[in-house]
Amino acid sequence: MLSSYPVRKKVLFVITSHDQLGNSGRKTGFHLGEVAQAYKPFYDAGYDIDFASPKGGKTHSYGADMNNAADVWFIQNREATGKLFNASKLSEIVPKKYDAVYFAGGHGVMWDLVNDSASEMITRTIYENNGVVGAVCHGPAALTNVKLSNGRFLIQGKVLTSFTNKEEREIELDKVVPFLLQDELQKKGGMFKPLANWQSNVQVDQRLVTGQNPASTGKLAEEMIRLLKNKSLGRN
Repeated sequence: MLSSYPVRKKVLFVITSHDQLGNSGRKTGFHLGEVAQAYKPFYDAGYDIDFASPKGGKTHSYGADMNNAADVWFIQNREATGKLFNASKLSEIVPKKYDAVYFAGGHGVMWDLVNDSASEMITRTIYENNGVVGAVCHGPAALTNVKLSNGRFLIQGKVLTSFTNKEEREIELDKVVPFLLQDELQKKGGMFKPLANWQSNVQVDQRLVTGQNPASTGKLAEEMIRLLKNKSLGRN
């Protein structure tokens, strides 16, 4: 007998495992606000969320804002934090189980997710299965080398955004990161659309959704959810 309950859609949140900010002697990792402020909209919309990272387990985080309701809610949610701090390894992920993949930012992404073959395979598989790919702030670094089955870069010819060169220079990390993300996305054929520093900016092109900075996270999640709902209704 078939169940009368609808199958819950699943979203994979990918975070970095890297915790060293170049040779600066400072710690980095993933931006907790960019996890929390995306997690809550997906959770509220009824999606199942899993976490994965290159090494799995717990990773250093920063960027929690105790004045942000979503951040506070997430930190106090034992189920959510339990999943986050027990992330699966990317090599263990079966991408066909997921309707979307979301890359949270944090400077660590610039080191370990740029050439991660498992991450690239997961992204390609989900996108080519008509799924949605989202990334915010430094998260789009994980997309820079993703190639589709036709040999083209996933981002080639698509309108997108990320943490900008100007924002990187303002926080004086432009000489610390291994490359400037805006430049690399443009080099790989992305049509980059920035706004002023720290302004919310979300770009949607087909099933690719990108956000410029932490302030863009909530809107990005809403756009991903909209695309997933349209997909369910047969509008894509």
